[in-house]
Amino acid sequence: MKIKKDLLTAKTLTLLEYSTVMEKAASFALSDEAAALIKNEKPVFDFCRAEETKTKVLYIMARINNSDSVPGSWLPSIGFLMPKLGVEGAVLEIDEAYAIGLFVQRGTELKDWLLNKEDSGALSESSPDCKTIAADIFRVLDKEGKMRDLPPLRAIKRRIKSLNRELEVSISHYISDDETRKMLQSAVPSQRDGRTVLAVKVNFRGRIKGIVHEVSSSGQTVFVEPLDVVEKNNELLVEKRNLDAEIIKIMRELTICVAAQRAELENFHRWVIESECLRAKAKYSINTKGQFTAQNSSEHDDSLLLKQARHPMLKNAVPIDLAMKGNTRTLIITGPNTGGKTVALKTLGLFALMNQSGLALPVDEGSILPFFDGIYADIGDEQSIKQSLSTFSAHISNIAAIVSNATEKSLVLLDELGSGTDPAEGGAIAMAVLDYLIEKKSRMVVTTHHGILKNYGYTRHGVENASVEFNAQTLSPTYKVINGVPGESRALDIAGRNGLGTKIVEKARSYLDEEKSDVSALIKGLREKHLELHGLENKNKSEEIKLRETRRKADLKELSLKQKEAELKRDAAGKLRLLLNESRKTLENLVREIKEDGVDREKTRRVKDFLNELAHNVEEENNVLEKEELAIREQLRSTESPAASAGFAPGMEVFIGLSKQRGTILRLDKKSAGGNSWIVETGSLKISFPEKDLSPAGGAGAEKTAGGWAAELGSSAGAVFELKLLGMRLEDAMEALRRQIEAAALSGLKAFSVIHGKGDGILQKGVHDYLKNDPSVEEYYFSRPELGGFGRTEVILR
Repeated sequence: MKIKKDLLTAKTLTLLEYSTVMEKAASFALSDEAAALIKNEKPVFDFCRAEETKTKVLYIMARINNSDSVPGSWLPSIGFLMPKLGVEGAVLEIDEAYAIGLFVQRGTELKDWLLNKEDSGALSESSPDCKTIAADIFRVLDKEGKMRDLPPLRAIKRRIKSLNRELEVSISHYISDDETRKMLQSAVPSQRDGRTVLAVKVNFRGRIKGIVHEVSSSGQTVFVEPLDVVEKNNELLVEKRNLDAEIIKIMRELTICVAAQRAELENFHRWVIESECLRAKAKYSINTKGQFTAQNSSEHDDSLLLKQARHPMLKNAVPIDLAMKGNTRTLIITGPNTGGKTVALKTLGLFALMNQSGLALPVDEGSILPFFDGIYADIGDEQSIKQSLSTFSAHISNIAAIVSNATEKSLVLLDELGSGTDPAEGGAIAMAVLDYLIEKKSRMVVTTHHGILKNYGYTRHGVENASVEFNAQTLSPTYKVINGVPGESRALDIAGRNGLGTKIVEKARSYLDEEKSDVSALIKGLREKHLELHGLENKNKSEEIKLRETRRKADLKELSLKQKEAELKRDAAGKLRLLLNESRKTLENLVREIKEDGVDREKTRRVKDFLNELAHNVEEENNVLEKEELAIREQLRSTESPAASAGFAPGMEVFIGLSKQRGTILRLDKKSAGGNSWIVETGSLKISFPEKDLSPAGGAGAEKTAGGWAAELGSSAGAVFELKLLGMRLEDAMEALRRQIEAAALSGLKAFSVIHGKGDGILQKGVHDYLKNDPSVEEYYFSRPELGGFGRTEVILR
């Protein structure tokens, strides 16, 4: 039965641990809704959609790297409130309206930050302006989410306050009187059902006339509402109901205003959440030092190249190089167990999925990864007792589904192809599967231990052998992939290293026939030759770089001498010009004298012609010298190293921002302020970047060292991200808060939390009063309920 493509893709996502990467990316989102979308996201198999997402993420990466301040406020979840706004007569709760107001306010900040440049590209897609919604909400609620002291509520609150004072006076008579105080279990009045009562000892219950509301579980205390406070309690209850009714009326009017703009709010909510998803991907890409791979420059070039690829989920992952150049469509990787074959397979598959999900890849510059219409994998042992499937049957079922769904543009990853059955039959099945997929022109990477497949790799067009390197001295893998050479399984060496007896290992060696030994020796010789050639190639490259540098220095010295020569000629020309000026004056005087003596005009004309010709020749020589000097300067500039040359021009290769993405300058951005920005093409993207964010490709400082980041991050060590004031006296707590704000301001920490608890509200009120009057505080608000709610305050500094 044919397995559907969606089910096969889902199986591949599980095998390649795609969800783990997406959960990591989701952790960078400042919204639960955005995080949930990222976690549930699947790779895109539509080329235009995938490229559009990558364009947006690359733009946001540039914005983050080039911005001094990035909006970092949490976006509350409001999606579940949209249906409620569509119900006639529904009334928003205060905290629900507050969440909508905060979302619109902070979403607008994110929108303004993202779209404040002309080259915002696809992000400039129109999204409605919902500032009026936030304005309506915050006319009713303050920035802490509490109801403002509005005129309709003011009179009711005054009446409630007056009644509370009267109640306190009435109750105080019982507490202050020596006779009645003896009858009370507690000198502090209690509340039952919103009414003020006294805790009376059970043996005095008849001494204080009133209404009994409750008896304690021990039976020793009765809660009595004295008759003289019943009416005041009634009045107080009525006023509180009036207050609640007025609040509901205000919230109903507010809900109507918000509901009237429901369509705009839904569109705004969708745009902000999608943008936050893109920002989370950009932050993840920067965190992993990722960059987007290039597409093949020609339709006839179908290369795949990963340089120094680092699996994002492995700690201390060894970078690998994986290449399928030219017409190579199938790569057969062989080598020992635990040598890194499966890791190489998973790295390629996971990177292909990430690339089509808008995530930059942790690879070096120059990597190339084509677009695939399907990514399928068969990796690991999928034996199933429940489904009566052996290891071999499970593999074959999966491979059958892959074969039926794969196309010319699919990527197929097969681990241990042909294993789990008789080696001869397994090898035959493996070759038949490869023949079928090669005929389909699918791109494949296969790992195997079958020796027959090593020969297959040498006899088929478009198929190349590769191996994972193994250190024969330490009997341990190096995890490097070597193209062109098949690998040995090294099963006997690994068995001996893992405790199998020496006699058993030697006996196993004796069973290997001579022909097999000759093949092993041949493979070993090929590997040694490959390593030797690789070493010579590296040595030649190093020598070539040294020769180029030596030639550059020689050219600079020669041009410097030419420049000196030109300067000497210029000095000589200057002296000649001075002599000419002096001679001109002398000759003019002579001509004047000749005229006075009656010499004819012909002689005078000849003298002047001579002078003019002499001046013309001197001027021509001076022009020649200027051109020669200009040419020498241009030649000197062209021999400088790229990093020393500050000029940019169309066609120049450059690195972009901190991510060091390689790109090509197309033209000057005429729309930019001051004309200091260039339109740069990187892959299929064309984006404007300020000149300060560009550096010549190959120049010094092409990479930002990890140490540079550590120095920046370590600058905030003087302050804490979470200040705990629980258990402190108010004076000590205020002093601790003052020191925290000063330390945060000095260290550049812009946001932190203060845990003050709820309790009697003394610490809470003291903290908010202090923050309200501190000029260095931009804003403060209670945390989300799951982070502490009213017991914790988030502080943002200016």
